Formats: sequence, structure tokens, C-alpha cells
Amino acid sequence: MIKHINNTDINYIDYGEGENVLVFLHGWGQNISMMEPVGNKLKKNNRIIIIDLPGFGESPEPKKIWTMYDYAASIKSLLDNLNVDNPVMIGHSFGGKISLIYASKYKTSKLILFGSPFKKGVEKLSTKTKILKKLKSVPGLNKLENFAKKHIGSRDYKNASEFMRKILVEHVNLDITEDVKKIKCPTLIIWGTMDDEVSIEDAYELEKLISDSAVIPYEGCSHYAYIERLGQTVNIIKNFIGGE
Repeated sequence: MIKHINNTDINYIDYGEGENVLVFLHGWGQNISMMEPVGNKLKKNNRIIIIDLPGFGESPEPKKIWTMYDYAASIKSLLDNLNVDNPVMIGHSFGGKISLIYASKYKTSKLILFGSPFKKGVEKLSTKTKILKKLKSVPGLNKLENFAKKHIGSRDYKNASEFMRKILVEHVNLDITEDVKKIKCPTLIIWGTMDDEVSIEDAYELEKLISDSAVIPYEGCSHYAYIERLGQTVNIIKNFIGGE
């Protein structure tokens, strides 16, 4: 589905039903499909909204260079349009940073973060080949190889347009520590101990900055920890949001 929001079109999917509305934001160079494995397993008792962030998937690039605050404001406008007032925000990497800003500014029921950068210049964006190599090395993840080939790294820095590279620079150079301190909603921080894109130390820094938060480390997992241990991730989220 497409909504025209803040002078750009935003593609999203909206399914399931329940009191909780779970809003998923993917990482840089990805799309809706990278969050569907989690959303699909939570749809029974929850409304699921997964968004193609502008510039990725089926959402065209914004008309101007957007800051992370522009992304967060546009997500808010989209959710207002969909009559969503108090979402559970779930974000990975780039989408996690947007989720942090969203939760610092707008009413948020709960916040769930997967490998989310918040300081200046800490995220090293992986190429598709590098990510695939990591996933292939994880026991039990061979079945995800074809999925990963199709959905990871479609527009990383190397393949991004010059326009999107400027947005990437805005993202990487933005420190949102002061915004993070304003977050009051319960926050769950899921992180791989072997994440070499955003260090596990950043997870523990986030835990100190957000008053009601906890880190759940996934031993031996990478920047894609949430999908490397999909079953565990889903069970943790269910317990956190009071699902099934």
C-alpha cells in the first residue's frame, strides 16, 4: 500500500489485528522483507505495520535531503493517517536510530531495538557479500541464504544514488545522545555480541541512557542477531509486549 506523506510516497504493509500496533523499520539498504520474518510470527494477536523507508524498497527517494528527524516525522504523519496513536516501535540499525528519535519525541508504548546506532560515525555499513558470508557461517541459517541474497544490501552505500549517499552521511554523522535521554517508554535492546557494525558496548550505553531499558545480548551473533535467532527474538517480544 502507498500513502503520500510529507511530499513523498511511503510504501507499507498493514495486517493482523490486536490492541498492540507493532511498527517495524528496517536497516539501511533493506526493505519490508527483512522485517517480515518477525512480523509474520507476531500477527496473530497484534496489528503489524512494516514500512519501506523512503529511498528503499518500493518507497521512492524523498524530494530533498532528509535528516533522521525528517524520517521520524514522516513515520509519525503516516501513523497518524493510519489512526495509530501509541505504537510499539521496532527498529534495526538505521531503522533503530529513527525509532529512537521517534520514541524521544512522540507517544510510544514500547521500544525494541536491534543493533541501533546513536552516536556519530559508529556504524560501518556492510556490503551484501560480507553480510551473506556472516549469515552462512551461523549454524542453522543456511535456509536463509536465498532469502538474504534477495533482500539484504539492495542499496548499500556502494550501490546507493548520490542523493541517498548524502542522506547516509547525515545519518552516520548525527549523534542523538541527548534525544535518547528523553525516552521514557520501556525499551528492549537486542544485540549480537559479535556485531562489528555497531559495538555491543553501544547497547550497554543505551541501557544507561534510557531509564527503563534492558539489554539482551545474543552470544556469538552479528549485526543481524534478531534474525539469526528468530525464534528467540519472537518469544522475547511476545513476553515484552504481553502477546500470546
